[in-house]
Amino acid sequence: MSENEINNIEEQEVDLNQLMMVRREKLKELQEQGKDPYQITKFNRTNTAGEIKANYDEFAEKDVTVAGRIIAKRIMGKASFCTIQDCDERIQSYVSINDLGEESYKAFKTFDIGDFIGITGFVFKTRTEEISVHAKEVTLLSKSLRPLPEKFHGLKDPDLRYRQRYVDLIVNPDVKKTFETRTKILSEIRNILNEKGYLEVETPILNTISGGATAKPFQTHHNALDIDMYLRIALELNLKRLIVGGIDKVYEMGRVFRNEGMDIRHNPEFTELELYASYQDYHDMMDIAEEIVSRCAEKILGTTKVTYQGQEIDLTPSWKRISMIDSIKEVTGIDFNEITTDEEAVALARERNIVIPDPTKETRGDVISFFFDEYVEETLMQPTFIYDYPVEISPLAKRKASDPRLTERFELFIGGREYGNAFSELNDPIDQYERFKKQVEAREAGDEEAGMMDEDFIQALEYGMPPTGGLGMGVDRLVMLLTDAASIRDVLFFPTMKPLA
Repeated sequence: MSENEINNIEEQEVDLNQLMMVRREKLKELQEQGKDPYQITKFNRTNTAGEIKANYDEFAEKDVTVAGRIIAKRIMGKASFCTIQDCDERIQSYVSINDLGEESYKAFKTFDIGDFIGITGFVFKTRTEEISVHAKEVTLLSKSLRPLPEKFHGLKDPDLRYRQRYVDLIVNPDVKKTFETRTKILSEIRNILNEKGYLEVETPILNTISGGATAKPFQTHHNALDIDMYLRIALELNLKRLIVGGIDKVYEMGRVFRNEGMDIRHNPEFTELELYASYQDYHDMMDIAEEIVSRCAEKILGTTKVTYQGQEIDLTPSWKRISMIDSIKEVTGIDFNEITTDEEAVALARERNIVIPDPTKETRGDVISFFFDEYVEETLMQPTFIYDYPVEISPLAKRKASDPRLTERFELFIGGREYGNAFSELNDPIDQYERFKKQVEAREAGDEEAGMMDEDFIQALEYGMPPTGGLGMGVDRLVMLLTDAASIRDVLFFPTMKPLA
């Protein structure tokens, strides 16, 4: 293969294996010449492309040293242009035989798209006003043995993008902005809670039981202790133990794991925020949830009015607050305050063709939940707090004094999706024990998502827990909302994927 063919191999329809073979041959030649790029351990870069392009007047005609990956190259005899991409920007460089010398320029011409190089030279503007670096020295820092995909015009296949996020980041630079926004959101959440006197903590990921939510857990085995353990499905119970211990305000942002189906909203591991505050209730949690979301939007996007997947959403406080029963009445005209027995509720569900898993066991509270899921949830496009949930589906929430069939619980919905779940926390150890027992009975009857008995948590409550408000929020969904991401996989660097056969 001629030198010209090698230099322009990226522009040709050549078999991938042949391309990789040519690149390996180049590497072997470099190593035989004692110029192995993999032996370089450090390179003294003085500036990034972003710094130079943002402050041209300061850098004009001054020497700089930049470094990055070659993403474009035009060979024009004794002079060439190449473009490198570093951590924050792309910048062009003019490279000529007169500046580098014949040997170095010949070596530069063999460099491939994807290689990492360092360039030392002075900053100038071309005749087309493009900020560039006039190279005096070019150093190969790392060899790319595999060509970038699709002639470097972008990686389009979503499945491949998720599997090879490292390539996605190279050829689709805008992807990085999503994850930069994610980091800013996490930082702003911490700022808000730290300002309010919350203590950030870390709690165990491995536990001897699963608890704090209704979900099927992942199970593993601890060899040294010879016991089965579970990856946490929520942060709740350990954080409330700290409330018992006298830490009045506490929060954690961390990964939780649920062995459930995957879709555009669900990944088996995801980031959850949970916070708890003594002497507060679920109304206080509505206030802080509203503040977290609206402040993140204002701080990061500069506005509380966003567009998500074509739907305009106004995150400006104050948000709608409505009970679950009233929300059903608002949409369907059915008032569950007038339906007092389980039998009436099940009969009504049958009339509406709502699937009842087991009519002999389902209660009025269960049917209220079914009606909400069927008729209401998808209608909640603007931020809405749905509160006062049936006790049957709220095993960790305090009962309403005015109606013990309901609990002081809310969920936050935006764009027809749930973003948060909060309670006036149950602090009655006797009531909590009975609710755990019902969860255990459901589990023994085959419900893999039902909770387990946590005797130690009951013991903690027996020492006394003050009235407490608690909130859980899905951080990934908030990132999706503020980055207009259609799928949770778009906001996770490495989403869970089924291995290729």
